[in-house]
Amino acid sequence: MNDTIQTILALTALGLALSFLIKKFFWKKPKAKKAFSDAHDCDKCH
Repeated sequence: MNDTIQTILALTALGLALSFLIKKFFWKKPKAKKAFSDAHDCDKCH
């Protein structure tokens, strides 16, 4: 019984971590690309 609870908790923690990483890195890239192409920041290239 303890092993199943431990497995369920580990899988839910892994799922939450993966969903957080996907939200952080893959959903904000299109917004960042649009913002970078619209307003050029000269501090990054000079």
